[in-house]
Amino acid sequence: MNISNLKPAKGSVKHSKRIGRGAGSGKGGTATRGNKGAKARSGYHQKVGFEGGQMPLYRRVPKFGFKNLNRVEYVGINIDTLNALAEAKNITDFNVEVLKQNGLISAKDRIKILGRGELAKAINVTAHAFSATAKKAIEEKGGVATVIE
Repeated sequence: MNISNLKPAKGSVKHSKRIGRGAGSGKGGTATRGNKGAKARSGYHQKVGFEGGQMPLYRRVPKFGFKNLNRVEYVGINIDTLNALAEAKNITDFNVEVLKQNGLISAKDRIKILGRGELAKAINVTAHAFSATAKKAIEEKGGVATVIE
């Protein structure tokens, strides 16, 4: 056996149907597209969700709800996360830059500090919003919770 006599296994290679190559090919004339109609024409494209003229699903199902254009999305960071970071890297002042450097937020995220967990020491936190329990927990330990306007 050598490279010159290698060939694929029997039946593993299928040859594509040669369509529209004259009457002798057996697939000439209409080229397996049938007679007339949109599907027989060149450039035919079926719309996404087209159901053969039946009212499509996306139009049968009723619309509901709305999207509040004024909604402000926050990235929630819990106190236990800040506490773990404070102990690991000896940080006492948390602001947008510190959280960005440590991979907790990305460039344009707004931050909300949430109240899950306990604090071991006093920390100063600057964020866009605080939950009531988070603010209380930070201030009980002697820290400062500053809101960014």
